[in-house]
Amino acid sequence: MADFEPTPLKTLAITRHKCAACFQQFKKKEHLVAHMKISHHSVHQPKCGVCQKHCKSFESLREHISGPLAKAHCSSIFSQYGCQLCMEVFESPIILGEHKDQCLLTAPACLGTINIPYIDYEALEDENYIGKRLEAVAIDCQMVGCGSDGSLDLLARVCLVDEEENIIFHTYVEPQISVTDYRYELTGFTEEHLTDAMPLKEVQEKISQILYNGESIGKARLDGGKAKLLVGHNLEHDLDCLLMSYPEKLFRDTATYRPLMKTNLVSHSLKYLSKTYLGYDIRLGTHDIYQDCVSVMRLYKRMRSQEHQDDKTATSCTKQNLTFDNRTSKDLEDMSPDELFQISTPNYRCWCLDSRPSD
Repeated sequence: MADFEPTPLKTLAITRHKCAACFQQFKKKEHLVAHMKISHHSVHQPKCGVCQKHCKSFESLREHISGPLAKAHCSSIFSQYGCQLCMEVFESPIILGEHKDQCLLTAPACLGTINIPYIDYEALEDENYIGKRLEAVAIDCQMVGCGSDGSLDLLARVCLVDEEENIIFHTYVEPQISVTDYRYELTGFTEEHLTDAMPLKEVQEKISQILYNGESIGKARLDGGKAKLLVGHNLEHDLDCLLMSYPEKLFRDTATYRPLMKTNLVSHSLKYLSKTYLGYDIRLGTHDIYQDCVSVMRLYKRMRSQEHQDDKTATSCTKQNLTFDNRTSKDLEDMSPDELFQISTPNYRCWCLDSRPSD
């Protein structure tokens, strides 16, 4: 009986469609298209300086480089040439060392519980504003407790600093109702600090004067105008305690800025962000209002200073305003992964855009 030799099976070549941003692969082109529609990949996302993979947040980028399932090649290169604070990769250890001297910051001096006399703020004149980028002001508030158990937040102190870390407004605030817990361990406050404090209405007026900068509320809500960008951590809570509102398009909130959030879109604490991205500890004792103000401003300026693709280097797809919405399914499936990435847009406004001059 002749030996039976089975006919060899032909190896089927499986075509994979690879995302140009996150490198995820799909069996069908339509699945890649669907992925690109919901992923909101863009040049503004944090990117690995080794393999150029785009990540949704800096936390996911850190996991890619140094997490339990880190890519070995990227991890090896980054350990020699990468900055743990800004996550950039440099050409040599010498250049990296020079960069670290500037990237690693020292903690701001504590203001403590002293009060600072108020100085009238002068709005920016129109001729000094045209052609400049929007200026930012950082805010932080401190609360005391009210209610039967002291668990309700009551505004007791507010501070604003400019981009040069100068205090432009600081005051204690007259309590609207009885204080039941001064939260001394966290604030250092006693009843004496709130005696003869500034009434809340006057505080609101002075903060509005600084923020709107002589601009009408209507124009500020429309395009910002001369109004200031408001930087803070959990801004909605601070404004709620101030009983104030401000245009959300002018918010720059380190608690809700997607690149600074956890991978599950939960906010990090300001203490964590300061240590991870600036390199120093805050809130080692009491909550210092000036330290927090300066830290959120530094975080904002670090994110704003990132260099991403702009209109001058944008692709033809971007310039022609091509999007997923104005293309048919067949057109999208005929596009290459790179072309799909070119028409993808982020689902947040990158702070690097704030560095551009205003109209």
